Amino acid sequence: MNHLIKQVEQWSIDKGLDKGNSFTQYAKSVEEMGEVAGALCRNRKHDLKDGIGDVVVTLIILAQQNGMTLQECLEQAYGEIKDRTGKMSKDGSFIKSEDLY
Repeated sequence: MNHLIKQVEQWSIDKGLDKGNSFTQYAKSVEEMGEVAGALCRNRKHDLKDGIGDVVVTLIILAQQNGMTLQECLEQAYGEIKDRTGKMSKDGSFIKSEDLY
């Protein structure tokens, strides 16, 4: 995984994306998330795999543009969720304890 991330970061540098506009990169991430939604709606596993990969690529570049790494972002997020409590809703969403009424 680390090798693939480094390859994406180098690809980004080679294309000049590492110096690009972060909002534009964010918009690209949202666009790719739309493709994930489409793949889920159509039950197309190959397209889902491609879409998830594309989302990860856009997030690696977004982190890079802001002087961060994907690992740092994931470590921070995990630090916030690791001890989180809550329950699963009927539709399969996790609801944090503080959001339960």
